[in-house]
Amino acid sequence: MKTHPIIILLLLVFAAGCSKQVGAGGTVVFSDDGSPVTQGIVIFSTPTFQSRSDIDEQGRFTMGSFGAVDGLPPGTYNVAIISTDGADTPYSFIDPKYSNKNTSGLEVTVDKTVKNLEFKVDRNPKPKPVKK
Repeated sequence: MKTHPIIILLLLVFAAGCSKQVGAGGTVVFSDDGSPVTQGIVIFSTPTFQSRSDIDEQGRFTMGSFGAVDGLPPGTYNVAIISTDGADTPYSFIDPKYSNKNTSGLEVTVDKTVKNLEFKVDRNPKPKPVKK
């Protein structure tokens, strides 16, 4: 079977574009005692790109573009972090300001592989509602 030269060229361009991905990951911890945020998502955004990663039980996350952990295009990202209890009326474990990239105050530049990012977030200042 003969492969068409255009297909080969497209595959080479795609592979070259993907090779520019850089790894990014780290942890999300509470600012008051350094304990991990044990559930939620981290969202990295630029005006033209967005990626998200789940936070595991140890507070760790690893960003990806096409796959779960294949890295990101280099750039400066605004960061949002969402951590809720998943109830019908969700309660945020962290200050709700972090759930919006414009109010979180979190930004990171990814220009080389970084696996030790640490985001320190404040706890939600409002106590969890008690169900009656």
